[in-house]
Amino acid sequence: MGLEWVPSRRPFRVRAPIESILTTAMALIDTRHSGPDPEDRKLVEKFLRRRQEKVFRAIYQRHTPAIYQILVRMLRGDASNAEEVLQVAWVRAIERLETFRWESSLRSWLIGIALNCSREFLRRQRRTEPAEPWAVDELPALRRAAGELNRIDLERAIAHLPDGYREVLILHDIEGYTHNEIGEFLGIETGTSKSQLSRARRAMRARLSDVGSVQNG
Repeated sequence: MGLEWVPSRRPFRVRAPIESILTTAMALIDTRHSGPDPEDRKLVEKFLRRRQEKVFRAIYQRHTPAIYQILVRMLRGDASNAEEVLQVAWVRAIERLETFRWESSLRSWLIGIALNCSREFLRRQRRTEPAEPWAVDELPALRRAAGELNRIDLERAIAHLPDGYREVLILHDIEGYTHNEIGEFLGIETGTSKSQLSRARRAMRARLSDVGSVQNG
C-alpha cells in the first residue's frame, strides 16, 4: 500500500498508511547518523531538481518510521495526533528543503522540525485531555525508580513533566539519542540537554515518591 496524495494548494502534502510504513521499514528506526547520509543527499538533490513524487516517496519512507515513533511519545501516546503533526512536519520540511545546508543529518533536521510542530500542537491542546497509555516500560531507569508503582503512574508522571524536560527524557532515555543529537534536534547546547535530563529525572523521582507515599499511606 503506497502513499496517498491529498489534493492541496501546497505540493506534496501526504497522508500515509503508517502501519504499512512501520511494517516495511522498522529496520530504519535505529539507523542514525551524526553527519549527512550520502543517499539522503542524492535523493534530496534529485527531488529538488524534478519534484517527482516517487523521489519524495523514497525520502518519506526512509525517515517517517523514526519520526512517527518519537511523535507518538511526545504526544503522550496519541497516534491520531502524531499522524496529524507528522503531516504538518512534512509539509513544513518540503517548504524548507531548499534551505537545508547539510550541516547535520537530514533525519536530525527532520526530527527538529517535527519536534517544533509537536510543541505547537501541545500549546494549542494545553493538556485538556488525559494522556493515552504508551510504552513507558521501555524506560529502564524509571522502571527501577518506580519500584512497585504501576504503569499508569509512570505515564502520568511523564505526561506532567514540562515540555522541555519531557522531550529530553524521551529522546535520551527511551529513544537512545546522545546529548549531541538532542542538541541538534532541539536547537540547544549539549550542556542544556544534560541539565534538563537531570532535572527531568529528579522531577520523576519526586513525583513517583509522592505517589508511592499516597499508595502506601
